[in-house]
Amino acid sequence: MITIKLPYPPSVNCYYLASGHRRYISKRGMEFKKAVALACTGLQGFEGHPVELSIILHPRDKRLMDIDNCGKAICDSLQGYVYDDDQQVWKLTIERAEKIKGGGCVVTIKEYSKHDSL
Repeated sequence: MITIKLPYPPSVNCYYLASGHRRYISKRGMEFKKAVALACTGLQGFEGHPVELSIILHPRDKRLMDIDNCGKAICDSLQGYVYDDDQQVWKLTIERAEKIKGGGCVVTIKEYSKHDSL
């Protein structure tokens, strides 16, 4: 299991930009991606194994944001550091927590184990 503390992620609306038919990562997205790379330095990843992500978002203020818009930026930024491809994510949980100065998020990644619920 890996737990990483990251800055508050940009929403998917701000992470990617488009120009004509070209889609690219924005400046804010690149800054977040660099913060993820720094936080992942020296971590052992989950090569080829299904993973489960648990994300706790700490907003910087009282504004209510769509928490599902943050999941894409986090999953995409972890790609290549914690797992090979975000298609390895089999379970994703996102939770809003209390606000903290500057905002942030805590991401816990572990190998996915299927639970027999039926």
